[in-house]
Amino acid sequence: MIHKSGFVNIIGNPNVGKSTLMNALVGEKLSIITSKAQTTRHRIMGIVNSDDFQIVYSDTPGIVNPHYKLHESMMTFVYSALKDADVFLLVTEIGEQFKNQEIIEKIKDSGIPAILIINKIDLMDQPTVEAKMKHWQEHLPNAEVIPVSALHNFNIEKVLDTILSHLPEGPAYFPKDEMTDKTMRFFASEIIREKIFENYKKEIPYSSEVVVEEYKEKDGIDVINATIYVERDSQKGIILGHKGNMIKKVGTEARIDIEEFIQKKVFLELHVKVNKDWRNNELSLKRFGYEL
Repeated sequence: MIHKSGFVNIIGNPNVGKSTLMNALVGEKLSIITSKAQTTRHRIMGIVNSDDFQIVYSDTPGIVNPHYKLHESMMTFVYSALKDADVFLLVTEIGEQFKNQEIIEKIKDSGIPAILIINKIDLMDQPTVEAKMKHWQEHLPNAEVIPVSALHNFNIEKVLDTILSHLPEGPAYFPKDEMTDKTMRFFASEIIREKIFENYKKEIPYSSEVVVEEYKEKDGIDVINATIYVERDSQKGIILGHKGNMIKKVGTEARIDIEEFIQKKVFLELHVKVNKDWRNNELSLKRFGYEL
C-alpha cells in the first residue's frame, strides 16, 4: 500500500480564518479562535492520520509588520513555514486585498505546490466569489484556487482531496496516535489566553501572556497553576476586575473549556503579575517560548 506524508503549512494575514481552517481540517480545536487579529502567536501543528497518509498541518501567526520584538518572533514562525512545507495553504478572505508581494513571490519561487484558499465566501454573493477566484488564478497561476467557508465546513473535503493529490510518498513523521506536537501545558495556556481575548478590550489582550507554572495530573482531576503577565500595574487591575470578578470569570470559562478538551475535571488557579514591556524584552520572550 502506498503511504503519503508531508507538512502542509498554513499562511495568511491576521484574522482571515487560518486557525478555523486548520481546526476544521484536523477535526479538533487546536488553535484558539477569536474575532481579534493576531490571536495566534506560535506555530501550532495538527496531525491527521489514516492508514495510507499522515498530514502534518502547521498553523502560523498572521503576517504583520513588526512593532515589537514579539512581532519579530511571530514572523520567524511564518518565514520558517515558507521553508519546510511540502504543500502551502495560502489563506485569504473574500473581502481582503492581499498586498504582501514578498510572500507571493516566495511561494512562486519555492516550486512547492500551493493551494490558494478564499475563505468566508458565505459573506459574499457568487459573482464576487467568481471575480476573486479569477483574480487569484491570474496572480498565482500555478496554485489551485478553492473557495471555502471554514466556519461552516464548506468545501473542506475538496481542500483535503487537493492536499492529498500533492502529498509526496513517504513514511509517517509522527506516531499514528498523535494529534499535535504541543503539550497540555501549552493548550491550557492558549485556552486561558483565548478567554482574555474574549473578555477584555483594547490593548489588554495584546499586552497579556499566560504561563502555566504547574500542571499536575492526578486521579480524577488535573491541577493547573497559571500566571497571566501584563506590562503595567494598571493592566493588572483591569485583569483582576472589581473584587476579582473578571479573573474569576476568565478562570471559570477557561476551566470549562480545558475540561472539555481533556475530558477530565480540572482545578485551575490563576495569578496576575506585571512584567514591564515584556513584548520588547528578549529574556522574557525566550522564557515565554518565543524564538528570536
